[in-house]
Amino acid sequence: MAAGPIDTLFRGTKTKKMKHGKILAAVCCVALLGCGGRDGSSSRSVIQNKGSDTLVNVAQAWAENYQTVEPNVAIAVTGGGSGTGFAALINGTVDIANASRGIKDSEVAAIRENGVEPIEHIVGFDALAIFLHPDNPMDQISISQLAGIYGENGELESWTDLGTTVPGCRNQEIVRVSRQNNSGTYAYFREAVLDKADFKLGSRDMHGSKDVVDLVENTVCSIGYSGLAYANEHVKMPCVESGEGCVAPSSQTAIDGSYPIARPLFMYTAGEPEGATKDYLDWILSDEGQCIIQEKGYAPVRAVTCG
Repeated sequence: MAAGPIDTLFRGTKTKKMKHGKILAAVCCVALLGCGGRDGSSSRSVIQNKGSDTLVNVAQAWAENYQTVEPNVAIAVTGGGSGTGFAALINGTVDIANASRGIKDSEVAAIRENGVEPIEHIVGFDALAIFLHPDNPMDQISISQLAGIYGENGELESWTDLGTTVPGCRNQEIVRVSRQNNSGTYAYFREAVLDKADFKLGSRDMHGSKDVVDLVENTVCSIGYSGLAYANEHVKMPCVESGEGCVAPSSQTAIDGSYPIARPLFMYTAGEPEGATKDYLDWILSDEGQCIIQEKGYAPVRAVTCG
């Protein structure tokens, strides 16, 4: 039986990287039905985990590290967006759906039609960063300015409209980089920044969080938004104005709530988790699991001391 999209295969502690279009995360000898445990037995459990691209890197790290905790449990991790994860949970093809937005009423209803209740597990927090090209002189931005740039009725079309000039940006036209509409990041930005208004047409809608950062890094006129964990030294992150002043995105400002566009990160199960799935989620929420999410640039669900 063929596996789903796989680009990383973990068996025990051995890692093999595979390329298949964009980089997705996948773990284990998934879908090789007779692969069995390391001793050749068939007692190996497989947990299917799919959804949010915001969470895919940390989900991959969790899956890899869990192999040292429970070698006979393999976790297959793929991205595709929060909506993709929920669709797979509705169809019964995954054990855990990753999401960077809360579940919709329609998705709850569809899962209930299968005779089970969706269960929400908050596994961390993320600051939704605003990304600019490093040559852009802007150091701060407001929610209203972001709405003016991205919102359907927004009137901000050029950097001069914001009182700045970006060196090397022809005509000073703002290049808006966004996410596709099946993304939880897209949905959260629409709710938190646009107050549920529609997006302005003409943005460059990227499939993954890394794609947003890569395009901004290479496009001097651009602005984008994505999870803080995808930041690199080749992009700039302005502080965002709020009641606390102008607050920079960080794990700490996501935890204390001072950063105005921080959000919880979720894992969902169809019904209360049991067996290997429950053990895995319990480990994710343990100090060991929460230290991993902190190392990846997200905020843990509680204060943890990591070695």
